[in-house]
Amino acid sequence: MTATREKAQIMSASEIERTLVRLAHEILEKTDDLDRLAFVGIRRRGVPIAQRLAEKIKALENRDIPVGVLDITLYRDDLSTIGTQPIVNATEISFPVTGRDIILTDDVLFTGRTVRAALDALFDHGRPARVQLLVLIDRGHRELPIEARFVGRTVTTTRDEMVEVKFREIDQTEKVVLVEKAA
Repeated sequence: MTATREKAQIMSASEIERTLVRLAHEILEKTDDLDRLAFVGIRRRGVPIAQRLAEKIKALENRDIPVGVLDITLYRDDLSTIGTQPIVNATEISFPVTGRDIILTDDVLFTGRTVRAALDALFDHGRPARVQLLVLIDRGHRELPIEARFVGRTVTTTRDEMVEVKFREIDQTEKVVLVEKAA
């Protein structure tokens, strides 16, 4: 693991919360049929985003929106570079994907390769009516023609910088930080 140092905090816990509330309202405004809506979070940090958005929509509309968990490990195009024994976690999608309006959620959109892998994995579970992408942070530098429909915040970065999202469910802290490789 490369050593990094924090350059700046991009979002605090309260800013993350406000952003998710805004995104929930935006989803409701742009969704014609809530009965077809489902969230699928890309494991790891896309999952808490999906779960939190489903909770917010339930609070606003008193409707349960299904949430699935997608593991893309075996769909990555860099599988040979991440180790000889990649750790594969379970994909947990307990609802039919076919015919659904899926909102695929992830923490950071960078090159687009993670999303490409997630689409491959998702379509192995059925054929959704529509797939839209929601990300907390879009940092640019795309290598594939992928764009998010719902974006929490756009952050300008260099290719040497990284955006780290921390959620209490995984990291026991809540913030988004810009980091760079330590000298």
